[in-house]
Amino acid sequence: MADAKNKIFIFIHAIWFVRDLNKQLSNPIRKVLFSHIEKDSASNGIRILEVNGSDDHVHALVQLLPAQNLAQVMNRMRTSSAEWLNETKFLKEEFAWSEEFAAYSVSPTGVKSVADYIRRQEEHHRTKSLADELKIFDDYHF
Repeated sequence: MADAKNKIFIFIHAIWFVRDLNKQLSNPIRKVLFSHIEKDSASNGIRILEVNGSDDHVHALVQLLPAQNLAQVMNRMRTSSAEWLNETKFLKEEFAWSEEFAAYSVSPTGVKSVADYIRRQEEHHRTKSLADELKIFDDYHF
């Protein structure tokens, strides 16, 4: 074999939601929240390639390592970010994520287009609701 190294590419487009779809994530809050999610995830061995969202949900493109499992990674990102938002008191009311999340596998050839899609979330949600967006993903993946 020319190159005997393991090559494992597990990319996930994850979407999680503010509890009750409350529109708590204003633009200034999103900027600091996404920065926190990236830094905290990196310090915990979670590789986020892109993160963005709108006032009631977050999208992240994550590259899982072979020893990581999706449920644990999602739990870490959501728990840490909710605790951080509540500790910093950036929001007037208590913050919580919904228990539910969506996760879609992404082929290595689709990583760039998914990252571009996530980067354009604000623009995208000017014309589409979260429900519309999730229906499109479900129709595409099933």
